[in-house]
Amino acid sequence: MTTDADVDKDAPRKASKLPLLLGLLLALLGGGGGFFAVQSGMLGGGASSEVEEAEVASGAEDARDVDVSFVPIDPLVISLPGEGGRNFLRFSAQLEVPPVHAAEVEAIKPRIVDVLNGYLRAVEIASLEDPAALVRLRAQMLRRIQVVSGPGRVTDLLIMEFVLS
Repeated sequence: MTTDADVDKDAPRKASKLPLLLGLLLALLGGGGGFFAVQSGMLGGGASSEVEEAEVASGAEDARDVDVSFVPIDPLVISLPGEGGRNFLRFSAQLEVPPVHAAEVEAIKPRIVDVLNGYLRAVEIASLEDPAALVRLRAQMLRRIQVVSGPGRVTDLLIMEFVLS
């Protein structure tokens, strides 16, 4: 004969949800506290934003703009396959380089033009016509230029002209 007390001892116990809820609450509080600390400037460069605001208020130039040179790339005219009524792509750009590397980048400009020609000829016309694709194309071209020029020589690619005709 079994009693009610024996049945209760043999039944599996449900796990308490208290540790799970406590962990979730602590994670939310920690995330919220971290977000507040970064946004208020207590962590992650709050002083630099104050310095930037002071420079803007005083009319000082951005240090990044002072320490760069621009190497122009001669305009490229790429012939496109005759699909879609588009025959040519006219492309011109400038390379943003540190002043100490400007002469080196100028010397290898034929290699850079060759890389750009090869890449732009390989891109499908549909990709060239998509307005949102310019950012992706720019990143792809910049990466190829950086591989050709070497690390730290070219910091950005500024597209001056990108016309399909």
